[in-house]
Amino acid sequence: MSLIERAGLAALHRLDPERAHDLSLKALSTGLVPLPGKPFTSPRLARRLAGLDLPNPVGLAAGYDKNARVIGPLTRAGFGFVEVGAATPRPQPGNAKPRLFRLTEDRAIINRFGFNNEGAEAICARLAARPRNGVPVGLNIGANKDSADRAADFAHVASLAAPVADFLTINVSSPNTEKLRDLQGARALSALIQGVLDARNASESRPPVFVKIAPDLDERALAELAAVLRDSGIDSAIATNTTLTRDGLASPYAGETGGLSGAPLFELSTKMLARLYRRLGGSVPIIGVGGISSVEQAWAKIEAGASAVQIYSALIYQGFSLAERIARGIDARLAAENTTLADLTGSAADRWAA
Repeated sequence: MSLIERAGLAALHRLDPERAHDLSLKALSTGLVPLPGKPFTSPRLARRLAGLDLPNPVGLAAGYDKNARVIGPLTRAGFGFVEVGAATPRPQPGNAKPRLFRLTEDRAIINRFGFNNEGAEAICARLAARPRNGVPVGLNIGANKDSADRAADFAHVASLAAPVADFLTINVSSPNTEKLRDLQGARALSALIQGVLDARNASESRPPVFVKIAPDLDERALAELAAVLRDSGIDSAIATNTTLTRDGLASPYAGETGGLSGAPLFELSTKMLARLYRRLGGSVPIIGVGGISSVEQAWAKIEAGASAVQIYSALIYQGFSLAERIARGIDARLAAENTTLADLTGSAADRWAA
């Protein structure tokens, strides 16, 4: 981490977390954040995932650039792929503030934003106008809080986004929209996925469709969900979203409602990833997300079954340079151990799932 980046993070941490988040977006848009310009890549790191060519397997998770306002800078920040959103059909303000909490003692955050965004039309217009530089950009899609038909909301956003996004992520696992996680049930999820796939298939570009799952599923729910993912025709799963658990936290904000992400999520999300990998048997690739803040943790996610990984919360504590540091570290370790990403993926799934 450079001195400039360290000083910038220190300044942001003196501010209210949501204010700091907004200022970081402005800093990116005005060019104040030093960026590498392109993702680090090598023959060892480049891989194809669900029809997407990734220069490296380290992506940005959804939630940072909710309104797709800084896609250009983010694709120059070292990520191998970028996910923006979540987008809902109509704009919505989200939940009341404060709704973002920095748990410094735990290297974590809690958020209860509630899908605050400017609406799918505005977001998709920015996706259409984005620079094309070899870094895939996808959209996380959601439903309005007051919708009478949430499955129809997902399909509507998919129809708008399919022509302009490189991939679509069905987000039925956010804990911050009431009863949204009920859509992870087998029957509801199957119908929802089919609606999104139908909307996707009406587009000439036909981008791959991913489904993001929660880390708090019991074994029965996971088995049902895995069967749906395996049989539905989706292109990838993302494991996992934030958690509602609060085990072992030291921060005075530990009791705040919302989704917990960051370091405390790592073990829980990695175990869920490994359990899902074993149930899918390699039939659907998985993107691992949750608590990654180092090369070693990204490596562990891949060993547990991830074909690629995403980071977000750790950027609050380590800055955007973390993406390139992880990519370079994975590349160096692959070379040192004379192995490949393909051979590494799932090699320790049994151990993590135990």
